[in-house]
Amino acid sequence: MRRGRRLAVDVGDARIGVASCDPDGILATPVETVPGRDIPAAHKRLVAIVEEYEPIEVVVGLPRSLSGREGPAAAKVRTFARELARRVNPVPVRLVDERMTTVTASQGLRASGMTSKKGRSVVDQAAAVVILQSALETERVSGRAPGEAVEVVI
Repeated sequence: MRRGRRLAVDVGDARIGVASCDPDGILATPVETVPGRDIPAAHKRLVAIVEEYEPIEVVVGLPRSLSGREGPAAAKVRTFARELARRVNPVPVRLVDERMTTVTASQGLRASGMTSKKGRSVVDQAAAVVILQSALETERVSGRAPGEAVEVVI
């Protein structure tokens, strides 16, 4: 397992959840929810978060269908991740499978007693936590960085 903090990003149409982990890659925690409708402003805020946290990498959740296929949402996330990778270079950006993360996060929030109205503001952060925990576990088991690297096009 590589040592170093990582950030995870759950890209949605309205909101973008961000999570971070400790330098040992043991525990992922929520960071913030970034408004997602204004993409340039969202990228600017994410760049600031990357500068503040100084991660060894950023993992971005890639939405796939249950069968593993990629649709329009995945294409949007790929475009978003390419631009993020360009802006945070040389920090690597990786795409990781995020199937069922929002469902898992929502169930966890409900189980903790959070109402759906109140939970809306934190479900994206919780989904980013689930994405990051999954990526950390994948690396711990395989010994390799999770997902696929995003090419930086300048």
